[in-house]
Amino acid sequence: MTTSTTNATAPPPSSTRLRPPRNPVDRRAVGWWTTNLLLLAAAPVAVLVVLGYLITPARFWLIAPAVLIAAVGLVAAAALPRWWFRVHRWEVTDTAVYTRTGFFWQEWRVAPLSRIQTVDTRRGPLEQRFGLATVVVTTASAKGAVTIPGLDHALAADIAEQLTLTTQAVEGDAT
Repeated sequence: MTTSTTNATAPPPSSTRLRPPRNPVDRRAVGWWTTNLLLLAAAPVAVLVVLGYLITPARFWLIAPAVLIAAVGLVAAAALPRWWFRVHRWEVTDTAVYTRTGFFWQEWRVAPLSRIQTVDTRRGPLEQRFGLATVVVTTASAKGAVTIPGLDHALAADIAEQLTLTTQAVEGDAT
């Protein structure tokens, strides 16, 4: 006689697991990120330069930091967006939404469809200019929403529609 033991407390096997997502963001996201970084650096540089020309005695102390901020901003705008493009990944399957961001500090997120509460698309002025959108998938997680930035706006709309239809068919209370 053989006996089998089962662990009654073990969770049932699931097809939702942490794994690398397959899809990169749209290539235009590099331009979008680059423009964002340039504008982020340009604002304080412009203020410091204007103040430097208006306040003659403090000119050096205002222009010097402006030059430093401009140099750091240019280096960041040249390097970071290309790096981000290499590491940002996303995927939507029949069971979950997967995202991965970061290089040194990687963040992998999985949002099971049964936990999704809302699906939104977001398009700021620069995203619209580059033809991009961000899909925001809200769950009951304390970590916050899962976002997929840098998608073609038509693809983002399709993903939002697909997720909305799929999550309506998934059993669960999304909490």
